[in-house]
This record gives sequence, C-alpha cells and structure tokens, in this order.
Amino acid sequence: MIVVFTVTLAILAAAALLTMVRLLRGPTTLDRITALDVLVILVVCGVAVYVAINRDGSNIPLVAAVALIGFVGSATAARLVERGERHR
Repeated sequence: MIVVFTVTLAILAAAALLTMVRLLRGPTTLDRITALDVLVILVVCGVAVYVAINRDGSNIPLVAAVALIGFVGSATAARLVERGERHR
C-alpha cells in the first residue's frame, strides 16, 4: 500500500511543479488565478494522502478549511478580474 501512496505523492508533486510553471508564466491574470486554485487543490489532496498514510483523522478539519478558503479566494479573485475587465 505504501507504493500507492508514494506514486500518488509523486504525481501530485509533478502536477504542482507544472502548476507553478503556469502560475509564473501565465499570460493573463485569470490564468494565474486558475493556477493558484489548482495549487490549493493539490495541497488539499496532498494533506488528504498524508491523513490516509498515517490513518489519523485529526487533520480533516484542516483539509476542509483550506479547501473552503481556496474556493472563496478564487471566486472572489475571478469576480474582481471580471469587474476590472468591464470597466475597460
């Protein structure tokens, strides 16, 4: 079972690296916001894998809080970008 966790963490790390490239090179602000949202989701998935490896459910509220903050933050940022494009 440890092989599955290791492979999962490796795939998440590769996805995070590619997401960081998009975050740094994104041509538009909306691309960067989307990359940041994906990065938050990858962090949540990584913590969920950590919880599964250690079989310790004490971090589940942390996972839920980070996911909620990520969702609210990306929705707010997208709304601000949309509002800024309307004024141009």
